[in-house]
Amino acid sequence: METNKVLSALCYFSIFFAGFLFPLIVYFVSDHPYVKKDAKAAFLSHLLPVVAVPFVIAGLFLDMGVFASGAGLPIFTVIMIGLAILLSVVVVIWNVYKGIKVLL
Repeated sequence: METNKVLSALCYFSIFFAGFLFPLIVYFVSDHPYVKKDAKAAFLSHLLPVVAVPFVIAGLFLDMGVFASGAGLPIFTVIMIGLAILLSVVVVIWNVYKGIKVLL
């Protein structure tokens, strides 16, 4: 198996062991344009769940009155946490799919 394919696949699979750090290092170290393209795509996809954090914080602020009064369900917070979890699961599945696709 070609080393460049394995390195590209590892960039996608690094969501399980190195987060966005491994694709960033590979992007700056590798000279092969195909590997650089995959490292950049993996890096950006690893950052997507981080984008959901401000929305969860916004949900907490929108439900501040519900938390203070103790009455009712903090619906905005529940929705935002659910969307963040859904986004994270989709990103993991997409990275596994792309990693396998690169190897084949």
